[in-house]
Amino acid sequence: MQKYSTFLTKIKTKKCFQISSLGTILLSLAVNSFLWFPEKVQAQTDIYCRLSPEAIAEKENLRQAVLAGNKDAEKQYQDIHIQHSREVNNCRIRNWPRTQGIWLRIYPCDIRRGEIDRILDKVVNYGYNQVYIEAFYDGQVLLPAANNPTVWPSVLRVPGYENVDLLAESLKKARDRGLRAYAWVFTMNFGYTYSQLPNRQQALARNGKGQTTLDVIPDNVSLHNQLGASHAFHTFVDPYSPEARQDYSVMVNEVLKRQPQGVLFDYVRYLRGVGGDSVADDVKDLWIYGEASQNVLLQRAKNEAGKELIRRFLDKGYVTSGDIYAVSSRESPKWQGFFSPSGNGDKLPKGGSGTQVWELSIAHAAQGILDFLQVATQPVKQKGLSTGAVFFPGGNRRIQNDGFDSRLQPWDQFPTSMEWHPMAYAICGDRDASCIVSKVERVLSMASNGVAVIPAIAGTWGEPFKNRPSLEIQMQAIRKATPQINAISHFSYGWQHIEETRLRKSCRL
Repeated sequence: MQKYSTFLTKIKTKKCFQISSLGTILLSLAVNSFLWFPEKVQAQTDIYCRLSPEAIAEKENLRQAVLAGNKDAEKQYQDIHIQHSREVNNCRIRNWPRTQGIWLRIYPCDIRRGEIDRILDKVVNYGYNQVYIEAFYDGQVLLPAANNPTVWPSVLRVPGYENVDLLAESLKKARDRGLRAYAWVFTMNFGYTYSQLPNRQQALARNGKGQTTLDVIPDNVSLHNQLGASHAFHTFVDPYSPEARQDYSVMVNEVLKRQPQGVLFDYVRYLRGVGGDSVADDVKDLWIYGEASQNVLLQRAKNEAGKELIRRFLDKGYVTSGDIYAVSSRESPKWQGFFSPSGNGDKLPKGGSGTQVWELSIAHAAQGILDFLQVATQPVKQKGLSTGAVFFPGGNRRIQNDGFDSRLQPWDQFPTSMEWHPMAYAICGDRDASCIVSKVERVLSMASNGVAVIPAIAGTWGEPFKNRPSLEIQMQAIRKATPQINAISHFSYGWQHIEETRLRKSCRL
């Protein structure tokens, strides 16, 4: 909690929570064990470091031959991975951006023989040199069912496949292809399965009405269309909960056993509400009513008067001059970072930015996120691996005088030793990338020198998608406006291969 006083000061001076402005064709040829392999094709690349159709076809021929049992093809298939890795990485050195990553979710259907090879071959074919493999999402972990000590079920739960380790296999095969392979994990969003554990109810985030995040927002179609994610699976936890922290640490340590080269932490925030609930302007909007969070907030009081005033504020949503008078009979209320007004008749309204106890509550909620991130990243840092935080550029905004973005995502306070992955997912038209660029510019304006900022953009190659320009247009606009950016990522493999992903989700094993 070293940054707590600093964060309170930034809240007070409004330096934080500022207002924002807001292909290649894959040729698949059938082969058999008698296939004759011609001389190797030179793996030429274009300016986006995508491999030529001829090089792609040669590699796919070899993959099919391996599947058909051709032993001679196995060594050639391994060799072509090395060749293509060298070509892509040499191209990335010569062309912008130096680092180009892609977000990838693995499904149970990917246990089919040769499937992960096929997917990762396509990742290399499109010029990527990093891949972010989702290891914990929607209340599931990508661990083998027979070796899963976490409280979450395994993604692969098909009888007969209990020992298949999709995460370890995916990470290893990515590294074999020269890809820098990260594990990508949800953070404070523990998923629906966690909300159903009877002995973890005290670990869930709750608002002033006693609701969990699962209670307030069922599946939201508009958000699903925008982000490709369903709120039906979202259950956020109280970041101060010791049970939640311990459960999360077990999961991260298991992921690390599969040897990723880094870990990206997503959902480092609270749930964002819909409509008017997207703004937190009342203490009862805040997800600080879990048992652990309330206890820590009360402990921030420096005396009993301060503790009682905080308690009344939480209970009623405001305090009056009468409350101040009542608790001040023996001493003036005090708490970390602030002193309350003396009992001079002032009323402290709910929500107002001038209300010290309101700002204390906001800072407490945001500090919980920072503390949880610190706990989450600790085992990764101990191994000397890269860490990254994924966030929305607008998630830390102060809205007018009284409110804050309900995600309360204090990304400008994230450790500068981490990679910053802002999700520049704005929608401003099929040909217009200006609002996407503005999000990247906002992050750069608030980032310290030396912070690795790696924007994540959403879309597909060569054509607009969901009212966003093609990836090429977005990338060109970002490069022109922010030439200091030299790393970028694309959300996601699934969006680039929609029909293929649909089949990967629904196959029968």
